[in-house]
Amino acid sequence: MAKSPAVGSAAPEFTLPGLVLDGDDTRRQEYSLAAARGNPLVLVFYPGDDTAVCTKQLCSYTSEIDRFKDLGATVWGISPQGLDSHEGFARKHRLAFPLLSDTDRTVVKDYGIALPGLGLRRSVFILDGAGVVRWKHVGLTGLTFQNTDTLAERLAALREQST
Repeated sequence: MAKSPAVGSAAPEFTLPGLVLDGDDTRRQEYSLAAARGNPLVLVFYPGDDTAVCTKQLCSYTSEIDRFKDLGATVWGISPQGLDSHEGFARKHRLAFPLLSDTDRTVVKDYGIALPGLGLRRSVFILDGAGVVRWKHVGLTGLTFQNTDTLAERLAALREQST
């Protein structure tokens, strides 16, 4: 299994299918790390759609999505479920950012957060506009998550470093 990318190293490239709600419509498309260059990106790896902690985590990020945008950042959620599951989850909770599907767990493995037989470690990676890992948190148990205040502080520090 790959090791988790170190802070200061390039994030592993990937392209995954994903979706985002657009009013009552759903836009399905490919999401590529290379195409996201230019602005900070928050990658939120979560174990499962509609589970208690994941729902609380993604809903908290949705409620603060303008805070991320104000810091110039985009948020992507990534989990092993398929797009139909993601769509139901996004609609039920009105999630305001793309959910990407890593059904074969290739990206999870590339980021060194796979848990054989169990899925993945709840993790957050903050990438700068060049795709370099500037901060990460890889959970041990997945029962807690990084709150919006922590992520906003890290994004604000990243913004200060780049000015």
